[in-house]
Amino acid sequence: MPVRGSPAPAEISVAGRGPPAPSFPVTVPASSPPPPAADPRSEHTVPHDLASRVAERLTQLDMTERELSRKAGMSTKYLEHLLVCEPDFDPGGLLRIAAALGLTRHELLEGRDDLPPGQSEAAERPVLARLTEPECWDKLGTHGVGRIALPSEPGPAVFPVNYVVDTKTILYRTAEQGAAAPRSGASVSFETDRIDDDLSQGWSVLVTGTAERIDDAAAAERLAAKHDLEPWAGGERALWVRVRPTQVTGRHITTM
Repeated sequence: MPVRGSPAPAEISVAGRGPPAPSFPVTVPASSPPPPAADPRSEHTVPHDLASRVAERLTQLDMTERELSRKAGMSTKYLEHLLVCEPDFDPGGLLRIAAALGLTRHELLEGRDDLPPGQSEAAERPVLARLTEPECWDKLGTHGVGRIALPSEPGPAVFPVNYVVDTKTILYRTAEQGAAAPRSGASVSFETDRIDDDLSQGWSVLVTGTAERIDDAAAAERLAAKHDLEPWAGGERALWVRVRPTQVTGRHITTM
């Protein structure tokens, strides 16, 4: 509020009403740059994503909205209201919802980081192509993580293993009496792949053949000296297993 006797602050008149415009020049650019595109993960999109994420989690847990509201200590109507509000509207309420769903607050607001690949939708014009055997070996590279499928009861058992490629065979290490330790001569399959969630593209390579246990200590020492293969699972994994391929196939999903 202006002090009595002091000049009123300058105001810009609108449609001929109010005090005259200031005499100093006002520069208005001919065109203003467009505002930056909103970050799809920004807080402004969180409410919509939050409601969808909660609905998906309820389906996964086979839980109703009423059960969630009861576990979170709030009415169903307030729960519905909270899911369309900004995250800072009731942080404590969001924490109770996250706990009731078995999630952290970050997982509730931003999504889980430990989901398997394939969360994105299919590409608009996908193309499935077969890989040649040389292309398959090129994809396998020198080492990585794959899955070994072994005969078992009541059905085949599949285990992730660290592997290396050794003269067109697959090698991995496991415990001698471990679940991933096959008998020599067993029919097995080995698979590895690469998924690009952003582009909905990827490839997979399948090696079918027979398993060979390297029981000879000298041969195992030679393999250990040749290959730096340390299983991520750790522990005592002294048994080397070789998969000798009888067939190597692969597929590649790309777009037109």
